[in-house]
Amino acid sequence: MEQLPRTHLYLNEPDYQNKKLEVETSFRKRVFRRMTFLYGEYTAKQFYPELERILRVHYAYKSDELLTIEKNIIQDNLFTEKDIILITYGDLLKGKDRSPLSTLARFCDIYLEGAINTIHILPFYPYSSDRGFSIKDFEIVDPKLGSWEEIHRIGKKYRLMFDGVINHISSKSKWFQEFLNGNPRFADFVISYDSPNELADDERKLIFRPRTSDILSKFVSINGDKYVWTTFSEDQIDLNYKNPEVLIKVIEILLMYVRHGANIIRLDAVTYIWAEAGTRCIHLDQTHEIVKLFRDVLDYVAPGTIIITETNVPHNENISYFGNGFDEAHMVYNFALPPLVLHTMYTMNSKRLTEWAMTLNTQSNSTTFFNFLDSHDGIGLMAVKEILEPEEINFILDNVQQHGGFISYKSSEDGSEIPYEMNITWYSAINNTTNPDNNDIAYQVKKFVASRSIALALKGVPGIYLHSLIGTVNDIDAVVSSQAKRDINRTIIDEQEISFALGDGLSKISRINREYGRIIDIRTNHSAFHPNSEQKVLFKSESLFTVLRYTNTGKKEDIVFSLINISNQVTHTEINLDDVETEAQEWTDLISGVIYGFEDRSLSLTLQPYDVIWLSPLDNAAGDHRL
Repeated sequence: MEQLPRTHLYLNEPDYQNKKLEVETSFRKRVFRRMTFLYGEYTAKQFYPELERILRVHYAYKSDELLTIEKNIIQDNLFTEKDIILITYGDLLKGKDRSPLSTLARFCDIYLEGAINTIHILPFYPYSSDRGFSIKDFEIVDPKLGSWEEIHRIGKKYRLMFDGVINHISSKSKWFQEFLNGNPRFADFVISYDSPNELADDERKLIFRPRTSDILSKFVSINGDKYVWTTFSEDQIDLNYKNPEVLIKVIEILLMYVRHGANIIRLDAVTYIWAEAGTRCIHLDQTHEIVKLFRDVLDYVAPGTIIITETNVPHNENISYFGNGFDEAHMVYNFALPPLVLHTMYTMNSKRLTEWAMTLNTQSNSTTFFNFLDSHDGIGLMAVKEILEPEEINFILDNVQQHGGFISYKSSEDGSEIPYEMNITWYSAINNTTNPDNNDIAYQVKKFVASRSIALALKGVPGIYLHSLIGTVNDIDAVVSSQAKRDINRTIIDEQEISFALGDGLSKISRINREYGRIIDIRTNHSAFHPNSEQKVLFKSESLFTVLRYTNTGKKEDIVFSLINISNQVTHTEINLDDVETEAQEWTDLISGVIYGFEDRSLSLTLQPYDVIWLSPLDNAAGDHRL
């Protein structure tokens, strides 16, 4: 069954009389074993009862309707072809006389209903920096955005993805302020030293850094100077998961998010969650064990809740968070996809993308990829470090800079700075909007949509950043003003301006809405794009990216053969029936409606620059065009 929004399925108050959780011995043993691995048996015995208490409280909030739904959840159908996830800040849209969250809800209802079924509202909690990712209070909605009631209203129509920004807290948060105040309960909530020299130089060099700043930041506490572990910035204080109280509190918060409507929980920067001096401090066994513990808990008391891990690291390390396919993340960000698509579009050669896509594999039918091309952050490079050669990466970097983008750097193990991500909007990355001669909007949109269709065709769940629904170009002024490179693609959008643009059939926004929207609509209504359907990636020519999607139902209509011309040249190709896993002789292009026929088991096609063709076996109600 399709996963539905569930905000309204939790009670306002716990019902301890009628909703009592009977914890099974197998679950208790499994979780206790994980806690013992993390903290030792003695400490696990101390803290396990508190964890179970939190689970009992959560269970008592469930309605009878929710309990019935949970009994019928099918793990292999947690994702379907209907799933399209919109990525947006809660205040990315500006409207009149409404809170930002109410403006977002109105926009989605008017323009996106039927096109997307899930909304990822980026951190909507009070924060002090990093556009929401330095959280001061995990448990409330930032009053500048709206309220929990408005989140709930959105959650009645759409599935919701919440951020679990549980790697770090704001330096202005209550937890950290209590640490500085010398409150003994919070003494071990963070990782601190009395002197920076307590972290030796050889230990520092081992640490994998996503930034160039120092790993330790100095703060003055009631007990004197403290040097605190800060992976990302001096305003983002790493939590200390060696303290079991931190783990228990975080689990309590994640379950609160579920009650507020989170169908999907995004574990932000989770790879850094367990810090251990003398190691690289990423992908540690303890890190994976914590993700598995989260999965155990959610599967048990909130079945159907999806965990997605955000780990901007080399591809093989990234997919390790699938675990064995049943015990860790349900979904991982497909970080290699965006830079590989850019490489493909810049070189007009699909070979590298095709070779990589041929290797894609999920561990089970309850796991899949999150196929995004852009987001609130930049376009990461770490995932293709072992896929592309250095000169190929440099070629991408050169093109991004020519298109008006910026490059962000991180510290390497030898202390040098290396490129970490590219900061640019996707529309500007595909179309050089700095070139005044490049003003053919129809051509720009066609090229843009061709690049976006790659993510729609591949196995997984597509994610679309709101700015890519309207083709936003680089906001250089924002970068100059804030000195933050990531602000290049975080422009606040005027809802009224979008409305006016959509009314103009020749405008860029209207063209994107029409052409991109049509492909999205086809995808969400065709079972061949179910994340568990089969995928066969073929190499037909350097100018084409070609992928066959099909189910094993035996129905002809459960097949889609996608061909995307990723070049500015007319491309000819020939398809054999052996390529498409069926003997069907007549096919229709789902996008144009044109009908094609195989002759002697072969079909010749001509694709204009940046054409997208999605072929499916023709049924008896086919259209009226024939080639």
